Amino acid sequence: MNGIMSQACDMCGKNAARVRRVTRSFGRRSDLFVIEGVPVVVCTSCGESYLTAETLREIERLRARRKRVGVSRCVLFVRFGGAA
Repeated sequence: MNGIMSQACDMCGKNAARVRRVTRSFGRRSDLFVIEGVPVVVCTSCGESYLTAETLREIERLRARRKRVGVSRCVLFVRFGGAA
């Protein structure tokens, strides 16, 4: 086994959900900020992905304190130009 533990999916109830760490951006333009390592629950059975209430509370805490806890980095932006 690869060490990844499954848990019950809150959407379908099957024991096929796993936590993945992702990078997410929030806000727009001058209010844009990025959080790395956000835990997202992904179900391999129903395909649903969601954030837990605990994760959402932490995102809101980070959003409120982003000026104090954030680190400024230079980031390259590219606009997607392909088909929708």
